[in-house]
Amino acid sequence: MEWLELFPEPLHGILENLPETVFKLLEEIRVREGRPLEINTNGEHHFVTSAGRLTLNHVEAYQPNREDARRLLDFISNHSLYTMEEELRKGFITIPGGHRIGLAGRTVLSRGRVEHLRDISSFNVRIARAIPGIADRILPYVAERKSGKIRHTLILSPPQHGKTTLLRDLARQLSYGGLDSSGGRRRGLKVGIIDERSEIAGSHKGVPGFDVGPRTDVLDGCPKAEGMMMMIRSMSPDVLIVDEIGRPEDAEAVREALHAGITVIASAHGRDVADLATRTALAGLTAGQELFQLYVMLERTSRGVSFRLADAKQRRLTLPGEGQNGGLSYA
Repeated sequence: MEWLELFPEPLHGILENLPETVFKLLEEIRVREGRPLEINTNGEHHFVTSAGRLTLNHVEAYQPNREDARRLLDFISNHSLYTMEEELRKGFITIPGGHRIGLAGRTVLSRGRVEHLRDISSFNVRIARAIPGIADRILPYVAERKSGKIRHTLILSPPQHGKTTLLRDLARQLSYGGLDSSGGRRRGLKVGIIDERSEIAGSHKGVPGFDVGPRTDVLDGCPKAEGMMMMIRSMSPDVLIVDEIGRPEDAEAVREALHAGITVIASAHGRDVADLATRTALAGLTAGQELFQLYVMLERTSRGVSFRLADAKQRRLTLPGEGQNGGLSYA
């Protein structure tokens, strides 16, 4: 687990002592100076004692001190904090492997805008994992059974429901190709990933850390709207994949890509399509225009993460032999 090496002692030892079943399912590790150490596994939150034991009582938990926070920031920045000024301005750092570390502390403002982040006292380490095959059950809907044409697809969910994990596996499978529903060979496609936060491909120095397929090109660290246009002009992809669209310029770039004949598979925050109607920037992509041909909505259940599908007119789709969608589990 390369992410474990981020943590200085004693945090390293505490996390290493977690039960194996918990360790393998870690999604988030929250380190807050002077407050209890907390983890998130499959949507369940627990505090952690100095012995690596889970507890619901915050008093029993290990409380990271200022030295823990200082050394953790030093490890994260590879002992060169000044080289990460742009990341600090955004409030997060993405490290090799696609792991994203959210930061909070005191902001330094310039002309009313955040210029820098200092006195950092809170860290949220989000563990990125590849789960090959997680897109198997929706792939027959993303790729039309008869023609093999890829549907414009929008994946929706609240934060931390697996949108990025699903996009990563869709990129991999579409790039490799494989067997279609009739047993024939589906050719691999040219896939372009716009990875603004280095989470989908987990690139380090421009090289993907995750297997995103042999015909996939990644534009790493580039703003989504600008990146989509750059990718179309330079790499002529069959499919564009982009995570967490939300700004007006993102929506306009998606619209331009669709009109240019490029298939777009994107994700956005929201429980369902109705949620997007309340967001001015994205409402135009769904309200009566039917730009997206497939909607995939992720939701947490007691069994893990399941999904629902809807077509361009937002009519519910069902899986063969089932009354409702479900069973897409990240556990």
